[in-house]
Amino acid sequence: MNAIISASDLVKDLDSARPPVLLDVRWQLSAAKAAGEPPFDGRTAYEAGHLPGAVYVDLDRELASAPGKGGRHPLPDLAQFGTAMRRAGVSAGTPVVVYDGGQGWAAARAWWLLSWTGHPDVRVLDGGLPSWEGPLETSVPAPAEGDFVPEPGVTGLLDADAAAALARSGVLLDARAGERYRGEVEPIDPVAGHIPGAVSAPTTENVGADGRFLPAGELRERFGGLGVREGSRVGVYCGSGVSAAHEVLALAAAGIPAELYVGSWSEWSSDPDRPVAVGPDPQ
Repeated sequence: MNAIISASDLVKDLDSARPPVLLDVRWQLSAAKAAGEPPFDGRTAYEAGHLPGAVYVDLDRELASAPGKGGRHPLPDLAQFGTAMRRAGVSAGTPVVVYDGGQGWAAARAWWLLSWTGHPDVRVLDGGLPSWEGPLETSVPAPAEGDFVPEPGVTGLLDADAAAALARSGVLLDARAGERYRGEVEPIDPVAGHIPGAVSAPTTENVGADGRFLPAGELRERFGGLGVREGSRVGVYCGSGVSAAHEVLALAAAGIPAELYVGSWSEWSSDPDRPVAVGPDPQ
């Protein structure tokens, strides 16, 4: 099943006999705090207008645990995650479509978590809210309680040691901006650079100017140019496991399974004993 859905196809699905549950996961990482400005408030944006019937999901509180040794966005407690999903009306037998403000990172994090914990039918709205041409609503729905119980997947998740090993034995992609990979700047985490052996693969290059994913063939060509071959084991990390989920989604759209290092650079760089590489080359 394609993990991405267009706005036009979503309209059809919402009118079908089996409409999807809609999750609004608007979130963004910004420098507002450092600039003395108020941070982006996803719930306020949701209450100002959202897809009809959509339920708001808070990435920081419901799709991640509190920042700590595991990074800035560690895995959430799965019992709490399950409670949040059931509150939103998510059931194992009902399709789910997630969207955000257009960047796609937060929606991809929700897609990855639901998929990794066993939901069989989750898709991301390509282009997010800006791609939607239908009406919006401001009322907050009260969906019937869902029955989804998350169970951790046996594959698909990397820890720091597994990511380091994969950088040597397979293909480990760094989804952050190139200047952060090269160690030229680091606006958030304590150390600049990348995991030795990782390949620079900014997730922003998986989409076109309109914010929608490139066609599957173009994505396969892009990842092939980064060293991904048929049968390659592929992993992805970023700053805190959010934009990397978007790259895992792009790989899925290209027909390439990939694993996510959720702790990502925020976890890796917090340990002074872990090696750091700088410059344009993997090593």
